[in-house]
Amino acid sequence: MSANKRPHWDEYFLAMARLASKRSTCPRRRVGAVLVKEHRVLATGYNGSVRGAPHCLDVGCLLVTKEGRQSCARAVHAELNAILQCALNGVSSNGAVLYCTDFPCSDCAKALVQAGVKRVVYLADYPDKNSSLILNEAGITLEKAAEPQLLDN
Repeated sequence: MSANKRPHWDEYFLAMARLASKRSTCPRRRVGAVLVKEHRVLATGYNGSVRGAPHCLDVGCLLVTKEGRQSCARAVHAELNAILQCALNGVSSNGAVLYCTDFPCSDCAKALVQAGVKRVVYLADYPDKNSSLILNEAGITLEKAAEPQLLDN
C-alpha cells in the first residue's frame, strides 16, 4: 500500500484482527477476531482463558481430543469472545461482519449463525470440515482474504 492510499475497510479490520491475536494467551493457536457493523467496531476477541482463570501461557494448555484432533479446553476462541463481549455490553451482533485471522471452528460457526453474523472474512484456513457447511447452510458469506498490507508508521 502506498503512503497516499487509505486501506480498504476489509484490510483495516483484518489488521485489527491480526493485532488482537497478539493478545492471545493460548500458544497452540493465536487467533484474533473483530465484529463490525456499518464500518464500526462492535467488539474484539482473542483466544484465551476465561476471565480470572490461569492462562495457558502460565500453566499450560488443558488438552482434550475432539473430533480426532487435540484442542485446548482452557481457551475460549476469539470469535466466541467477540460475540460474548457484545452480549456483555448489550450490543447486537445481528447483521455484523466477522473479521478473523483463522476460519472459525464448527462450534464458533454455530455461535456466529445464532448471533446473526452475515459475513466472515478470514486470513487462514482451519482444519474443521463441518464449519464451512454450517456457515454455508446459514447463508453466511465467506471470504478468504490476503494478509493486510498496512504501513508500519
